[in-house]
Amino acid sequence: MKEILNQISGLVAGDLVCVEWCDASIGKSLSNGLSGIDVPVKSWGVFIGVLGQKRKHVILAQNCFRYSDGLYDIDYTAVPVAWTTSATVVAKAHVCVEEAKVLLNSFTVNEKMKSEKPSLGRCLRQQRVRNH
Repeated sequence: MKEILNQISGLVAGDLVCVEWCDASIGKSLSNGLSGIDVPVKSWGVFIGVLGQKRKHVILAQNCFRYSDGLYDIDYTAVPVAWTTSATVVAKAHVCVEEAKVLLNSFTVNEKMKSEKPSLGRCLRQQRVRNH
């Protein structure tokens, strides 16, 4: 576990990384001997930080949508640190640190909004379009 924590602490916001981890699994007791419990996963994305109050997670931005006012919406993967088996940098500074901070800010803006009163200003909720 110390080696994994050292790998994660070496990551810098904006690095393109590959995080290997073991996902939760579902199975039947008769197949456990054949398939095993560990379900290995590889997730790639831009490292934006380690977050979590009860359990720490490595946050990887995977798709970033930039709006005209500088606000981003991101698709992300949150990998529990305790489930991580490896964290490797694929490309250093793939995204500049300043942009990675903006991504992190956009990621956490929803938490900030929960504590504030809703306003008539900018609406951050995405709505679905119905074509039929």
